[in-house]
Amino acid sequence: MRKVTYSMGVSLDGYIVGPDGRFDWTAPDDEVFRLAIDEIRGVGVHLMGRRLYETMLYWETADEDPSLDDAMLEWTALWKPLPKVVFSSTLTELQGNARLASGSLAEEIERLRAEPADDEIAIGGATLAVQAADLGLIDEYRPRVFPVLVGGGIPFFTRHERRADLELIETRTFTSKVVALRYQVVR
Repeated sequence: MRKVTYSMGVSLDGYIVGPDGRFDWTAPDDEVFRLAIDEIRGVGVHLMGRRLYETMLYWETADEDPSLDDAMLEWTALWKPLPKVVFSSTLTELQGNARLASGSLAEEIERLRAEPADDEIAIGGATLAVQAADLGLIDEYRPRVFPVLVGGGIPFFTRHERRADLELIETRTFTSKVVALRYQVVR
């Protein structure tokens, strides 16, 4: 069965976006960007909300930018064809290889898990991730912890009184002092 993963950059105090709405502190260096490229290789479909979809639209045409380096071109080549499912009540049209969710988050994940595939179902964005976590649908958490305290904003771990026991399965520390963690949900 396909596993559901949640991977995002997070400040040491637990936020993916600061109180000012900025997340420029999550700009990855070459090593951390390579990790993101390696992770996306294992993804078969990416679920996201409207805000993340709109942020990631850049990558749908980024390969037209002559200033992109090889790693960014590699990311773009992986991202553009990747199927994306967008959860939004306001969007009516999408660009690229994306479709609007036709059911609830649980229904979409159930349908995707039933497909004969070994790749992962990635969830992006804190709002969608908290819904999946509340439903017990996330199998693996992959925070990339950046050495910064932002003091508030949108939290990575927004949970509503639901305990999840986790097993640490990998830790990587980069020269930039970013720490990548992988935790598997114990079932």
